[in-house]
Amino acid sequence: MWPMVIPFALLVYFVYVGIGWNLWVSLGDWKGMEPSYAFSGFGQYAKMFRNDTFWISFKNTLLLFAIIPICAALGLGLAVLMDKGLAGTSVFRNLFLLPFALSYVVTGTIWAWMYEPSNGILNSLFRLAGIDSLASKWTTSQESVMVSIILALVWQFSGYVAVIFLGGIKSVPQNQVNAAKVDGAYTPRIYAKLILPQLKGALTSSVTIIAMFALRSFDFIWQLTGGGPGYASHTLPILMYKETFMKSNFAYGAALGSFMLALVLALILPITYRGKVRR
Repeated sequence: MWPMVIPFALLVYFVYVGIGWNLWVSLGDWKGMEPSYAFSGFGQYAKMFRNDTFWISFKNTLLLFAIIPICAALGLGLAVLMDKGLAGTSVFRNLFLLPFALSYVVTGTIWAWMYEPSNGILNSLFRLAGIDSLASKWTTSQESVMVSIILALVWQFSGYVAVIFLGGIKSVPQNQVNAAKVDGAYTPRIYAKLILPQLKGALTSSVTIIAMFALRSFDFIWQLTGGGPGYASHTLPILMYKETFMKSNFAYGAALGSFMLALVLALILPITYRGKVRR
């Protein structure tokens, strides 16, 4: 019995007790290094919804969801190409998976170097090719910073999604594919009518993982832009970090954390539930 009780107790303490404690702090007035647990109602939440920076961060967090359809489309295309058994498929599979295997801090640093306006590799290549008009300020411009982040994240996740889809394609029984070929179905029709409908589980897993990252994105964006310029690339995790650990607004930071938890439950649970129902 004890082997079951101990892990359950640890789960309850480190997850659910932590969530409860965070919620209680968000209903208080703790500001500064001296803890305060006095109940003060929903003032921190009212302050949060009146804060323009919160709405900028909320909008940017939702913008990151743009990587989901892009990664899904690219990942599916790459998976189909690898499924065709082209030469070097195993090598390309490892190369596609490599970006996801790297630390987000590492990839954030790499892309910060690439996006550097003066000597970054992207602008240098554009100038070398004689198309200076494509050179951009990338992460130093409020107009282009979120697009730059999304491009980098597509690079990070597309290969991972491709590997998930490839696993789903390989799980389709070969006798079904052979039967379709005997019936005269062409390859595009086999993928469209037979294989793709059986990839719902792979799609659900991919969407859930990417959506979870979008909702808790911190280290990658912090390393790449620091939330700047200004508040242009602030997301909810970055705002929570700044308010909690840089300004010592612990109650306000806890309110932001509770809001993010509610957002996760509202967006992720329906995705996973629909995926299970479809199976």
